[in-house]
Amino acid sequence: MGLNIVEKILKEHLVSGELVPGREIAIRIDQTLTQDATGTMVYLQFEAMGFQKVRNELAVSYVDHNTIQIGPENADDHLYLQSTAAKYGAFFSKPGNGICHQLHLERFGVPGKTLLGSDSHTPTGGGLGMVAIGAGGIDVAVAMGGGAFNLVTPKVIKIDLKGSLKPWVSAKDVILKVLDIFSTKGNVDCVFEYGGSGTKHLDVPERATITNMGAECGVTTSIFPSDDVTRDFLQAQGRIDAWREIVADADAKYDHIEKIDLAELEPLAATPHSPGNVATVASLAGKKVDQVLIGSCTNSSYRDLKTVAKILEGKKINPSVSLGIAPGSRQVLAMIAKEGLLEVLISAGARILENTCGFCIGNSMSPGTGGVSLRTSNRNFEGRSGTKAAGVYLVSPEIAAIASLYGRIVDPRALEEIKYPRVKQPRNFDIDDSMFIKPQENGLQVKINRGPNIGTVPKNDPLPENLTGVVTIKVGDKITTDHIMPAGQRLKFRSNIETYSKFVFEGIDTEFSQRAAKNRDAGQHNFIIAGDSYGQGSSREHAALCPMYLGVKAVVAKSFERIHFANLINFGIVPFKFEKSGDCEKVSQGDILSIAGVRDSIKGDGKAILKVKSAGKEADIPVRVVLSERQKDILLAGGLLNLTVMAVEKK
Repeated sequence: MGLNIVEKILKEHLVSGELVPGREIAIRIDQTLTQDATGTMVYLQFEAMGFQKVRNELAVSYVDHNTIQIGPENADDHLYLQSTAAKYGAFFSKPGNGICHQLHLERFGVPGKTLLGSDSHTPTGGGLGMVAIGAGGIDVAVAMGGGAFNLVTPKVIKIDLKGSLKPWVSAKDVILKVLDIFSTKGNVDCVFEYGGSGTKHLDVPERATITNMGAECGVTTSIFPSDDVTRDFLQAQGRIDAWREIVADADAKYDHIEKIDLAELEPLAATPHSPGNVATVASLAGKKVDQVLIGSCTNSSYRDLKTVAKILEGKKINPSVSLGIAPGSRQVLAMIAKEGLLEVLISAGARILENTCGFCIGNSMSPGTGGVSLRTSNRNFEGRSGTKAAGVYLVSPEIAAIASLYGRIVDPRALEEIKYPRVKQPRNFDIDDSMFIKPQENGLQVKINRGPNIGTVPKNDPLPENLTGVVTIKVGDKITTDHIMPAGQRLKFRSNIETYSKFVFEGIDTEFSQRAAKNRDAGQHNFIIAGDSYGQGSSREHAALCPMYLGVKAVVAKSFERIHFANLINFGIVPFKFEKSGDCEKVSQGDILSIAGVRDSIKGDGKAILKVKSAGKEADIPVRVVLSERQKDILLAGGLLNLTVMAVEKK
């Protein structure tokens, strides 16, 4: 029987286990990437584990998140990252070089390779035919040290594309259609593999937009074939030697096939406050727009910005609109500048922003109170923009550019005065790798630069025999890692867990961290109770690490998303699921809970009884956590750090 693309790459990299959906496997990781918001903790953990050198083929430390430097914290983090990259053997991408996913696609991505990144949008690399997976930072640290990455063998869903996109319909609309079909939950341990005759009409940046936002569906990753389109892109990047063909066999099998006719798609948008709230642009036409922001790792390529420039050429943006544009890399910025397109954007009235994540993570350009912001980024969670009262809509660069001219959402297919601009990939991209600092041969002699904001990695105790404590917070469905650990103005504290933990659940309950710390210091365990799809969104391991520091020992939810489930285990927090989802309603914030014999439960089938005993209330609720033998060992040890240190010390 033939193999699909996912099976081919996983088989080549298999270290242990069997490629049977639902079973845990370990794979070799060729490349790793970190960014500065997660990277400091990755390298702190790398050091704490006792590793002396990067052991995988390629590690790149990017700076693209915390580039706004108000106070010394972010600059100190950058100096720490540059010195650790030099010491341990990683490439370092300086601030201003660009966004990690755009840069990796341009300069490092290789078809058929595996890529593990401490950022949930690492699957962008799937646009090149890589198995590119987002993970918690501690998993990336292990991979940098030469260790395997463990995951559940995914089900492979084929997205069978045919036809080609019509004018004013873009790759953003393809992935929004996929989100409309599959939603943002229920896709754990699945991979989207794109195929069919329609793929040949999508260039690599378009493919990367689609694989990037597959993360919003909760899939492990997304991938396109490596074909002639891929070869042309790598040749234009001066990296033809990196190309190899990887396509599915004619008789490849899939767990499900979803057919999409590209020619039938129309412009789409994700409405507040979820990427899964998909509507047609036509249905939103006329809605007033206050702000338009173009960029992020999803839509900041040369193709995207040239398209925007062609739409805006010779025109002025609406007086009521603030337009910001952030190129994805220096390569993109340099090329549009040389072609005179930067002048076009400036003349139209755009604000040219830094080549960073910036507005996407709420680190700048927050809209006004109650404002409507159209963005080409990938997430529109409530408050993520930095303004909780704002409404953020996710659209393609084309729709964003048109809205900036009219001051409202417009379906451009109804316009006669603006012609759709078709942009082709250039024969050759500008190559300037001068802002990548290569690893040093004498790296071990480098002294690491540790500013006062650089903390230490907190260690957890081994899992106790019994858990007894209080429901410190109860939350609902679709709680994102943004809800748990805010970014934006709080992001600069990520290198210091003691400080950053003060903001856990800040947007939901400002007193949570104080209650949790008080319980911890009194010897009580903290419990979190949650609904469906707990831990959506970013890979940020701080959403597990900071609660661990505050004494959270268990999260009991109706369901979890993949990366956060793994992160909880990695930091010694037991992610129990309600056996009966309705039992969630029997537990309230402030209830006293206990689970006896937790260690025996973890060693066994993961079943346990959650005892609720509060004033006027008693209940025995069955809960369970399904774990691999490896995950059991991690939880019993109190986390992956403890387990890895023990393994390194034995060597």
